[in-house]
Amino acid sequence: MADKDTVEYLMDLKRYKDVLPKQTMKTLKGQALSGDLEGAKKGLGTVLRRRAGRCERAQ
Repeated sequence: MADKDTVEYLMDLKRYKDVLPKQTMKTLKGQALSGDLEGAKKGLGTVLRRRAGRCERAQ
């Protein structure tokens, strides 16, 4: 079972459902569930930073 930090991250990730591509969502979720939570957080930050100029909600 996923620990508290992972569950919180997954709930936070849902906020970006309309902003991020489906494959990106699957990748980040898979990373978190496999135990690479730090990598998933870093990846989310990178994707959001790159999309910030294109989408207001991603900021």
